[in-house]
Amino acid sequence: MQHVRPETVYAQLGSPEELNIPSNDLNGAAVHNVMSVVLFAAGVVAVISVIIGGFYYVASAGDSGRVTKAKNIILYSAAGLVVVAMAFVITQFVIGRVQG
Repeated sequence: MQHVRPETVYAQLGSPEELNIPSNDLNGAAVHNVMSVVLFAAGVVAVISVIIGGFYYVASAGDSGRVTKAKNIILYSAAGLVVVAMAFVITQFVIGRVQG
């Protein structure tokens, strides 16, 4: 049995307008721009959190509870930066595959 690609079948049936297939006005560039803004904002928040954690660490004056709190803020902010970087790479990969 021969494998038939779906787009071949759709092309033989007619245009999307004739088949009442809904169209999407959202293009890849718009999705890319929105994702870039969201990921940039998340990165800025993570960097500001690292800075705040650094201030807490400096201002802890040796109090072990405050030092632990500051280290946790820095640790979780760094983990957030890693997650944001990975999300950026994944979305760029997916958008590149969808567009190309």
